Amino acid sequence: MSRQLLTFAVVGVVNTATYYCLYLSFLTGLPYLAAHVLAFLLSMVGSFFLNARFTYRTRPTWRKFLLFPLTNVTNFLITTAGVYVIVDVLHAGSRFAPLLASAAAVPVTFVVSRRVMLPESIA
Repeated sequence: MSRQLLTFAVVGVVNTATYYCLYLSFLTGLPYLAAHVLAFLLSMVGSFFLNARFTYRTRPTWRKFLLFPLTNVTNFLITTAGVYVIVDVLHAGSRFAPLLASAAAVPVTFVVSRRVMLPESIA
């Protein structure tokens, strides 16, 4: 489990970097929330395959792929609310808002992700 958590964290860093690069590129032509949603969805697909291969060492299936977005619902809600609060309430700017907002959701995302990717390991 500790190897999985460490690998999950590394995949998370890669996923966050991918998300952030996409977010910044979309931000040039889209409002910040649209850029956030689109970058989030695209990076989630990459996250699924990286976690299947490296974190959980399991075969990706359509069932897991279709359930995987459920692992990110909490993450998505927390980061979206966080981005909104940072940008519109605190007026701190949109460039770094997603990075700050994403930290709180990581532990919950790991637990839910493990349940989806390795359902047989949950008693």
